[in-house]
Formats: sequence, C-alpha cells, structure tokens
Amino acid sequence: MNQDILDGAKLKLMLLSAAQFMEDNKESVNSLNVFPVPDGDTGTNMSLTMLSAAREIQAAASGDLSRVADALSRGSLKGARGNSGVILSQLFRGFAKFLQGKEEVTTAEYADALEAGVNMAYKAVMKPVEGTILTVARETAKEAKKIAGQIHDFEMFFDRIIDTAKETLDHTPDMLPTLKQAGVVDSGGMGWVYILMGQFHVLEGDFDPEVSCGPLDSEASTDGGKPVSAPAEDTVSGPAGVPEESIQYIYCTEFFVKHLHPYIGEEDIEKLKRRLERLGDSIVVVGDTDMIKVHFHTNTPGKGLQLGLQFGELSGIKIDNMKEQHHHVIDMETSVQPPEKEKEPEKDTGMISVSMGKGIEDIFRDLNADCIIEGGQTMNPSTEDILDAVNQVNAKEIFILPNNGNIVLSANQAAEISEKKIHVVPSRTIPQGMAAMIAYNSEADAESNLAAMARAMSQVKTGLVTYAVRDSHVDDLAIQQGDIMGMMEGRISVVGKDIADVTRRLLDAMLQEDGEIVTILYGSDARAEDTESIGSCLSENYPDLEVEVLSGGQPLYYYIVSVE
Repeated sequence: MNQDILDGAKLKLMLLSAAQFMEDNKESVNSLNVFPVPDGDTGTNMSLTMLSAAREIQAAASGDLSRVADALSRGSLKGARGNSGVILSQLFRGFAKFLQGKEEVTTAEYADALEAGVNMAYKAVMKPVEGTILTVARETAKEAKKIAGQIHDFEMFFDRIIDTAKETLDHTPDMLPTLKQAGVVDSGGMGWVYILMGQFHVLEGDFDPEVSCGPLDSEASTDGGKPVSAPAEDTVSGPAGVPEESIQYIYCTEFFVKHLHPYIGEEDIEKLKRRLERLGDSIVVVGDTDMIKVHFHTNTPGKGLQLGLQFGELSGIKIDNMKEQHHHVIDMETSVQPPEKEKEPEKDTGMISVSMGKGIEDIFRDLNADCIIEGGQTMNPSTEDILDAVNQVNAKEIFILPNNGNIVLSANQAAEISEKKIHVVPSRTIPQGMAAMIAYNSEADAESNLAAMARAMSQVKTGLVTYAVRDSHVDDLAIQQGDIMGMMEGRISVVGKDIADVTRRLLDAMLQEDGEIVTILYGSDARAEDTESIGSCLSENYPDLEVEVLSGGQPLYYYIVSVE
C-alpha cells in the first residue's frame, strides 16, 4: 500500500507502537549497560519515558498531527528519567516543534523533524559523547534527509533509516572504548533503534490498536521516584483516597489459569504479563507451569480472559466494578476523614535530595532536607517526580541535590520547566550530596552557597563496592561474573572475591593522597562481621583517621565510602 502522507492518526499509532515495543524490549537494552556493574537501567528509563509520552498521546482529544506531536513532547518531558530519557525527550521536543501547525507530513518533512530533534538534543547535553544515542539519532536523521527526495513511501523510508540506525549502532564500540572493552553496543542507541522499529510495525500493518499500551499507573509501574516529604501518617487509603474521575480502569479482574497447556514455559508467563499490560494497569501475574494467578485493572476484562484461555483452563473468575466499590467506601469513610494539614509558612530556602536506602534517607533528613525523592541506581526519578517534590516545598528558592550523575540532567530539566527559583547542585554521588548539605550556610546567599557546596564536593572522593554481573576486561583487570569490585571515582580499581578485602584495598587506594575523614555507608546486603573488620583495620592502620560508620541501607552496593 502506498503511504506518501503521514497524518495525526497514523503518527499516534506509530508512537504508541514504539512505546509498546520499547517496553517489550527494555530488558534487552538494560543488559547492554550492566557492564560490569549491576546498574543497567537505560532500557527502563527509556521505556518509562516512552510510556509517559504514550499516556499523554492517548489522552489527547484529537488525532491532529500537531497535537499528537505536542503530546509526545509534553509527555516525554514530564516522564524523562536518567540521561537516556532526558536525551530522548529532547529528540522528541525538537521533532514536535518542527511539526507545530502541520496536519500531515511527507517523508521530507519527517526527515526535517528528525533533524530538528537531533539539534535540540545536542544543545541539551553540555559535552556530547559520540558512540551514544546522540550519534545513532544523528546518523539516522542524516540518512533520512539524504533519501527523502527519492523515497516518498513511508514504509520504504523507515526501512532504510532503520538499516542506517542499526549500522551506526554496530559501529558505536569503535567510537567509545568502554563499549569495546565490554563487547557491547551502546544501550541508548539500541533503545532508539527499537523506537524506530516500533513505529515501523504500524507502517507494516503489524500493530493492533485494540491491544495497545494502556496508560500504566505510574506508581504501579515503578519502584521509586516519588517524593516523600515526611513519614506517612493518618492517610486515607483505598478507593476513597482518590476522586472517582481518576479511576481510569473500572473493572478489577482476577482469575486462575489451571491445567496449563504442555507447551507453556516460564518465559510464556512473562509474556502473559506484558500482554495484559496493554489492557490496563495494577498487573500481578504469579505462578509457575502448574498454575497462574492473575490480577489486573481494565476496561475490557473479556480480552484478559481470552488471553488467559490461550494458556490453559480458567477458574476462580472475579470481576468487580471499582466505581461501585468507590461509592461504598466513600459512604463508609467520609465521617472519619482526617483534617487537612496546615500549609507550612514559606521559607527563604528549601532543600530536596535524592536518596536510595532508608539509612541514607534518614541522614539527609538529619541534614535538614525538606523533601526526599526515592531513587538512584536502576530507578531514576522522572522530571515530573522532581517537579512534584519542588511543589511540596514552600520556599522562595530551592536547592536540588541529584546525588547521581544519571539524575543531573532530569533535575536541570525540572529547573527549566518550573516557575520556582531552583538551583541544581550537581552532586553525582551520595557522599558529595552529604558534603554539599553540610557546607550549606542558611545566612549566606544562593551564589555563595553554590560556591561553598561545589568546593565541599570537590574535596570528597567516593568509592563503591559492588559485584560484577558478567565477565569482562577493563584496562588491565580481568573480571569474572560474581567478582567483587571496588570503584574509585567511577573507575574500577580493585577486584577480588571477598567483600571486606576489596573494601579495605579500595580504602587504601583512596587514602594514598592523604585524608582526614572516612565515612562508610553499609548497604542492605552488607554483613556485620565485614563492616566490623573494615572499621578495625582502618583504626589499626590509620590511627589519626576519623572514621564514621553509618547504616545506608542502599541496594546494589555493599558499601559506599568517602574520603575527605
């Protein structure tokens, strides 16, 4: 079929398909950026950014091309997570800006829109690195511009630019030595290829809009990123806690699948979950090849039951209308609603910090953080999450401490969008964030504080102790899966088999250029005997050193250590 013109309805389907395809393949993208540290989250960040855009697109009142593009820009901007998500949002922002006022586009205009997106993304990154998603997107746009004059059919056009994107992706290890050492292509570039491929599925006729990616509930689909201003107290839970109009999916649907077909394997159960996610939210799929229990919220329970039948026999079917339940709960609970909390008076300055782990959260609260955003490795808060935190703090000026290099761009984007006066303190580690907050002087102005906080962060060396998730070779270090690694300032410097031994050697390396204070934050998986051994060794070998051992409770990292 000839497809020389792209209108809003078609673009809408293409973008929804791209969001779904990205979601389906996010783990494949994650696996490329776990090298060799288990913090692979590029796929997750890009998928959540795309799903935020998809929710906005689905909510758009019109299939007008300009409005669809605007929804894409707005949704991806709000949902942007991590560096890859922010860059993706900028690609879409420039793309949408070019399409303003247009009702339909040709391949030539689509190519111009891609180019505008690339230009916007490059401007957003202070020091663009080649061999990343930026390179893949740029070469894709370049090829699109080259062929648009000869190829007017969108299916043929996309086929060509996807080939170029894949070829560029294959060359990313030649541009970025880290990728070559790991033996992988760039994860963000791979995500961009999947997004293009998802759009192509619509042009091929291989996408069912009836089973598209529904607007997933953000809280149900993520594990972090939500601001926490204070410990929860006296809150109303359940359906009464939300207005009825926010109940997007009406039917709470549950069933069991028994006597599964003999060809059904564990991987098929995961596929069932992904397919149900296209129909609604609050998805729970548990079980094995003997029996599966399914719970989800949807407007089309029949389609969920049909999916279940493909796996085996259904039993224990239960479908409840949540709007009816909502009316009942409201009647029961309205008499015991707690009084509204008084709004705190406006302060001159507010502090927002990103944290991972209960212990680290408590430390930042003790340092007078007004609001904590749960996030960090593997679950970066979105731009919208940061804006929500900003809106919780009643202050004339607000300082944001990302405490992770992958969150700085999202924080900067939030500062750009917000109407409040925001200062992003570019803390890239938890110890840097702690040092910055200690350096803050409530009687000094913002400019003086930013300078003092920058000085404090520059005097902190950060070390991380974690494990390798794959075999690799970094510099002159041979690393095997399961090895314990000590990282100093982001570079792997110590490798071994014993957690305590690696941590001690890492600290020795960090103390070569002197230091007066060592802080050790032990994680959720750290053993008490290891922590005691590390502390004793420091006291014995460095008697003049001030050592502080604190519970961080952080995941992934056995220890986060700092030297000042």
